[in-house]
Amino acid sequence: MTKHVVVLMGGRSVEREISLKSGAFCCAVLRNLPYTVTPLDVGHDVAERLAALKPDVALNMLHGRYGEDGSIQGILEFLQIPYTHSGVLTSALAMHKGYARIVLNAAGIPVAPGHMVSRHEARLRHILPPPYVIKPLNEGSSIGIFSVHPGDNPPYEQLGDDAWPYGDHILVEAYIPGREFTCGVMGDRALDVIEIKTSGRALYDFQAKYKENLHIFPPEIKPDLYKHIQELTLRAHQALGCRGVTRSDFRWDDSQKESLKGLVCLELNTQPGMTEQSLVPDLVGYAGYSLEEFLQWIIEDASCNR
Repeated sequence: MTKHVVVLMGGRSVEREISLKSGAFCCAVLRNLPYTVTPLDVGHDVAERLAALKPDVALNMLHGRYGEDGSIQGILEFLQIPYTHSGVLTSALAMHKGYARIVLNAAGIPVAPGHMVSRHEARLRHILPPPYVIKPLNEGSSIGIFSVHPGDNPPYEQLGDDAWPYGDHILVEAYIPGREFTCGVMGDRALDVIEIKTSGRALYDFQAKYKENLHIFPPEIKPDLYKHIQELTLRAHQALGCRGVTRSDFRWDDSQKESLKGLVCLELNTQPGMTEQSLVPDLVGYAGYSLEEFLQWIIEDASCNR
């Protein structure tokens, strides 16, 4: 009997357009495999529509709030529809940058110095000596991130605006100069390391992620640093209780004399993008998998109680 796969995409978050692209990309690949594929643009009636469709598996290609914060995972658990990627608790924990960094730090994974604070406090004074980065606690794709440089006044305008859409608490982290790397995990295996270059931009922000980035493989770094990034990526995946595929991003201050010094984990992504510009297709390709083989692995790995 042919397995019916519903591809969850779109949704209500600010990453809706990227999710639609990820979902469309996966649907195109899945049509080369022996599955019945139904794309589903997720709205308020998602539970009713899933109950009517009765899929065998939900391939979760939602990004951002409601899609990778435990919300859709809870609905799928309630409906007992096997689904991909991480479960309810892990998704909620990894999506919250402030709580995730506490767990990562406790697991011996270095993170940048930082604090969770009220945005109203951060607009009145410098929480850290500049340069530092301000991040929403519960957004992905670097949405809402901006940097504060030496000589800048506290960022009154952005954080004091009543239209600020990212919640009343933020994460303030020290800016780490240097080079950007990413590494993935597939099941219990760390994948390869990619260096990301962003056309001179200081931050790997939304524009850089989807329009102006260059993926370099293999990166020109020493083997011990390469292996260390892989080890920390797998440790982060395990510390947060992740399942399926994840991707972790790192910053390395290459001015440090010791090759393993100055490396910090910026975040772990439980729902990595699957667009033509995304990193995961490159990572699995370098690991020797076709996109068909990769998506088949994800689907066959799906379950409840994740």
